[in-house]
Amino acid sequence: MSRQAEDFLLELGTEELPPTALGRLSAAFCRGVEEGLSEAGFDHGAVERFATPRRLAVRIRSLAARQPDQTIDKLGPAVAAAFDDAGQPKPAAQGFARSCGVSVDQLERRETDKGERLAYSGTQPGESLEALLPGIVESALKKLPIPKRMRWGSGEALFVRPVQWLVCLHGKRVLPLHCLGHEAGRDTRGHRFHHGDWIRLDAPADYEAHLEAPGFVIADFERRRGQIRERVNQLLDAGETPLITEALLDEVTALVEWPVPLSGSFDERFLVLPREVIIAVLEGHQRYFPVADSQGRLLPKFVTVANIDSLDPARVVAGNERVIRPRLADALFFWEQDAALGLSGMTEGLARVSYQNKLGSMADKTERVRELSEKIADMIGEDAAVCGEAAGLCKADLLSAMVGEFPELQGLMGGYYAQRENRPEAVAAAVAEHYDPVAAGAAIPASRAGCVVALADKLDTLAGIFVLGKRPSGDKDPFALRRAALGVLRILVETPIEADLDALLRPAIAQQPLSVDQDSVRDALLAFFGERLKAWYGERDVSPEAFAAVMANGLGSPADFDRRLAALQRFSQTASAVALCGAHKRIRNILRNKPEDQTLDPDALSLSEEKALHDQLERSSRAVEQHVRDGDYGAALESLAAFETPVAAFFDNVMVMSENPREQSNRLALLGEMDRLCRRVADISRLSVD
Repeated sequence: MSRQAEDFLLELGTEELPPTALGRLSAAFCRGVEEGLSEAGFDHGAVERFATPRRLAVRIRSLAARQPDQTIDKLGPAVAAAFDDAGQPKPAAQGFARSCGVSVDQLERRETDKGERLAYSGTQPGESLEALLPGIVESALKKLPIPKRMRWGSGEALFVRPVQWLVCLHGKRVLPLHCLGHEAGRDTRGHRFHHGDWIRLDAPADYEAHLEAPGFVIADFERRRGQIRERVNQLLDAGETPLITEALLDEVTALVEWPVPLSGSFDERFLVLPREVIIAVLEGHQRYFPVADSQGRLLPKFVTVANIDSLDPARVVAGNERVIRPRLADALFFWEQDAALGLSGMTEGLARVSYQNKLGSMADKTERVRELSEKIADMIGEDAAVCGEAAGLCKADLLSAMVGEFPELQGLMGGYYAQRENRPEAVAAAVAEHYDPVAAGAAIPASRAGCVVALADKLDTLAGIFVLGKRPSGDKDPFALRRAALGVLRILVETPIEADLDALLRPAIAQQPLSVDQDSVRDALLAFFGERLKAWYGERDVSPEAFAAVMANGLGSPADFDRRLAALQRFSQTASAVALCGAHKRIRNILRNKPEDQTLDPDALSLSEEKALHDQLERSSRAVEQHVRDGDYGAALESLAAFETPVAAFFDNVMVMSENPREQSNRLALLGEMDRLCRRVADISRLSVD
């Protein structure tokens, strides 16, 4: 068979795929096929993927029809063990020959460092694409991120949704492939309603064009996504802006094959609802795009994206308006019902809601968060009364009708209800913000009181679950403790809030309703926070060496840690850092396993180089200590640059490990002082600098 390269197309036609999973499925399917072909040695060009509600497809340009020929070079058994005394081959020789696909007389003898051995060198023809493709596709399908597969009809095939057709083309030729209950062909299907007939594909290059016309299918996910964004914007009047989140845009794109945006409206009376409630109804329930005016205020308007080019679009719009009306009416009812109950009424019910079996009710947790909030507020100079009031109300809205319908609005609704009850603005803001940040990269609380309550809530959760011994392991983190720990760190660093993490953890652990070894729990939590901080800085391209250099002095205040790390990173880019890092590494090596209680006697310094180093040490120590007290870690590190010359001269001309015990002890003490100064901001010896 020829190894001629041709374009390749593989398409799985299915019933409607889960919209929120379509992107992951498409990427994994494409990656699995591409990796399988590449690992098998098939040369190919660009790889393209396509995804719609009813198909997953991969097109690969210039895919070879056959693997390259394989060069084989094998060593076999020792010659002495391969033949008997008469020179006849033993089973070892015969078995090796069979494994190479040749006869014994075609084997060669080769001298090795282990003696003379049988060997074989040759060329094995590459396998065809036709022969290897079934295994490659099967492997790619098994790797798809499908938590639960389904069976349909009377067959045994398993997939996320029933498969209805299969296309597999290499050039103009259909490759024989049986997959998920179907034999491959060259016929695909168009839009379910606009074009129910089969569409014949002569070659992979026809795919997109033939699906679009006559098929009414835009197969390229990104093109369809861009078209939706563009047409939604074009549909609106001047001064109107669609509120398009990337997640919702992805989901809408995964719901349609032929997008047709349509504009609808709802009754203005619903605008009394909080903005987030209206958006939750429009986006969460109906997958509509809300619309705002030039000032960002919501308008009684939305855009929906239909999957059909209707002959009567007004009827489609009317249907969407009819569906949204009762949902908004329900939300308005919840809004009024919750206002009548009030936050105090909701709070009373928290005693009946279990938080965790051994950690008490939600009322118990709320009381712990309130007490901890007041303690944190006192630590950092915030209003303890405001923080305590906000913490006492922060979980109340869990019993609101609105949060029962829209769980994603917890906290936020409590803030709105606090405003409606004319509670202090700082209290309302803290209640609304106390879950922040809700995800990696999400905003931290904007108010200081919000930061305090958020810290208290997250620290109580972490302390309670660690007291129970239910710490995250592997990829399992059912209580989202990694997110909570990162939230604490981000609040402390980004606000910033000057607070020692150990001082925050002590009261959080002490107030848990179980008797445990508190020091052990605190040590475990500090180690856990250190791991999360390392991962966070790793995502920000901070080198592990720089992180370890600062962590060598302990975590302490995360805000202070961040300043030290930033200063160290800047310093590590200077020429002085290279020389100082090398010198400090040498000092640390010399001092390893040496007593730390060496006492320096300046009068016993005899050589000019050790005197010069001591003089510089005295001058720089005063400067470094002052800069450290001022929190100017960059200046503190720059002050160390003055050691470059005296340290170099010291090591060139002074024998540290002198045979004179007094000289040796004094010089070790001098280096010990130098070591302590080089670790005042961070352990410079841990840096990796060129």
